[in-house]
Amino acid sequence: MTARSRHDPETKELAVFFNETLGFCPNSVWTMQRRPAISKTFINLNKAVMANEGRVTSALNRLIAWVSSNAKGCRYCQAHAIRAAERYGAEQKQLDNIWEYRTYPGFSAVERAALDFSLAASQIPNAVDASIKKNLHEFWDDGEIVKMLGVISLFGYLNRRNDNTATTLEDDAIDSGKQFLRKHRFEVGKHQ
Repeated sequence: MTARSRHDPETKELAVFFNETLGFCPNSVWTMQRRPAISKTFINLNKAVMANEGRVTSALNRLIAWVSSNAKGCRYCQAHAIRAAERYGAEQKQLDNIWEYRTYPGFSAVERAALDFSLAASQIPNAVDASIKKNLHEFWDDGEIVKMLGVISLFGYLNRRNDNTATTLEDDAIDSGKQFLRKHRFEVGKHQ
């Protein structure tokens, strides 16, 4: 019996959330539901962290997630984050040039501050220094920074989880990865 055929009813109901976000429920959630307390908690945390609140928009949340996942090298999460960014209205020029967010003119100074924070906070050892903090606080308030750190932390969990288990990447996520990340040789890698 596969993980999909043994749905926990509460997880299945909560997982409908991902149909809006990605157009499908991620394989990682099907695996998590083997321990329903984990899958239900994860989905509720995901909904809270990724909610569209104020200036930290749903599209920016997903770009922050992509930068964090790129820092960790998780192809599974990179493909999901870029797909969700598109579905939540990130501009085409940003999707096509996410690798160059620091220099590409399609990203504002405000967005760069958030994405620089995501990159530095996702590295081991942590690379958030006084300059990154100062720049971040120039554009964002404490509540917005807490929100961003929630996204970075959530994807830290997902990056570690999906890279360690080599979660199989779904076809639609592969298509998004190839579409938006191809110029830097996006590969499915171990997530086949």
